Amino acid sequence: MSSSKPNTNKLPSALVTHVLYLHGFRSTPKSAKASRLASLFHETYPEINWSCPQLPPSPHEASKLILKETADWPKATMAVIGSSLGGFYATWLAHRYDCKAIVINPAIDPVRDLAKYIGEHSVWHEPNERIYFAPAYIEELRHLYVGKFKHPQKVFALIAKGDEVLDWREMTGRYQECPQMVLEGSDHSVSDFELHIPKLMEFLFH
Repeated sequence: MSSSKPNTNKLPSALVTHVLYLHGFRSTPKSAKASRLASLFHETYPEINWSCPQLPPSPHEASKLILKETADWPKATMAVIGSSLGGFYATWLAHRYDCKAIVINPAIDPVRDLAKYIGEHSVWHEPNERIYFAPAYIEELRHLYVGKFKHPQKVFALIAKGDEVLDWREMTGRYQECPQMVLEGSDHSVSDFELHIPKLMEFLFH
């Protein structure tokens, strides 16, 4: 996989001044996508405020942290990027703030899908750490669900048909009114993520 910078033209920072990245379930800011985007923004767009907090397993606490992290951000020039469960959170935040969002293989029905993950789990990028997903968290997820999008054109969905965790048909259906990029293969983590960064930056900065 190439590690070269995407060929994106530098654009006025007034278009986007702050970017928040939200990782998925059992993930961390050390994930491949989060790390790659952190490097991109620090090296190519240093004038943009980048944040990628470690989210707690409780959806309620995660939402509180997200709101605290963005409390002083200018809503008109901020954007949020979320992967998997982070995509679910990003959808909620974009609806709340009316800001741009990019969702990558977003969780569509975590109330249903995470019910079977109640209990203790290892963390993907911190093998010595454990998290506990409590039964109460299912109801917390329910409170963050967004119905009809206010401005679907502000949400871009990157969806892989080869996702082994989530159903791509559910994802495309959920975001059917939004701009989409549907990959014929790839996987849940979007292993070929580097190839698609220019398209994401094009959406973010136009």
